[in-house]
Amino acid sequence: MFGTKIAIQTAGLGQPLTSAVQTAASLGADAIEIDARSELRPKELSQTAVRQLRKLLSDANLRVAAIAFHTRRGYDALEELDRRVDATRDAMQMAAQLGAPVVVNRVGTVPEDQQSRGWMSLVEVLTDLGRTGERLGVRLAAQTGAESGPRLATLLGALPESTIAVTFDPAALLLGGFSIEEALAALGPSVGHVYATDAKRDSAGRVVETPMGRGAVDYPALLGGLQEYDYRGALSLGCRGASHPAAALQEALAALRQM
Repeated sequence: MFGTKIAIQTAGLGQPLTSAVQTAASLGADAIEIDARSELRPKELSQTAVRQLRKLLSDANLRVAAIAFHTRRGYDALEELDRRVDATRDAMQMAAQLGAPVVVNRVGTVPEDQQSRGWMSLVEVLTDLGRTGERLGVRLAAQTGAESGPRLATLLGALPESTIAVTFDPAALLLGGFSIEEALAALGPSVGHVYATDAKRDSAGRVVETPMGRGAVDYPALLGGLQEYDYRGALSLGCRGASHPAAALQEALAALRQM
């Protein structure tokens, strides 16, 4: 699949991280995505723990594709913003220690008014985090879904080049009422991580998330589009709400590899 690796989000397995790493390896994954809020907190990560985890990953022939750090509020919210930014820096430091190229979070609501205080504050914060990322060799990857691809691209265009990346989440785009094709056309060169998610309309006409391969996302077209942009990151699989997470991930991984 044009050199792209498949990652498993270990938080959804409901296992201690060391066990989840082994499960991911047994399922045939190439990499994992670690949650820095529920699985491995940056402030609690000692150098000894880093060495032990890197050894565990090496033995399992896995790498860390991303660190997920989903804050309760985005960087557009001024309340406790400094604390949120400092915590993001800690997550980026942890990503660097573990060899992960991106930290995934939602950046918040992108203001329509580019002269507003909210716009200027968001640009300033993301530029600052971009400097941290440049120093560490890690980029913040803004998750899609809160706004259209072109709107997010407008924000990226206001930042210094390559300041942040994008985590492309097709199901989140559909849930938000946005076009996947339009988003990829606007954001393709900036995509640094991909969530392999799926969604479709139910009998009531609502868009609902589905297991991988059972929804309306045209994955052959999406993967072809990513190939055109020479995407080399991971395709990250989760299993939110699954009663048997490992089995659900095995099924999703098989469906993705077939595509």
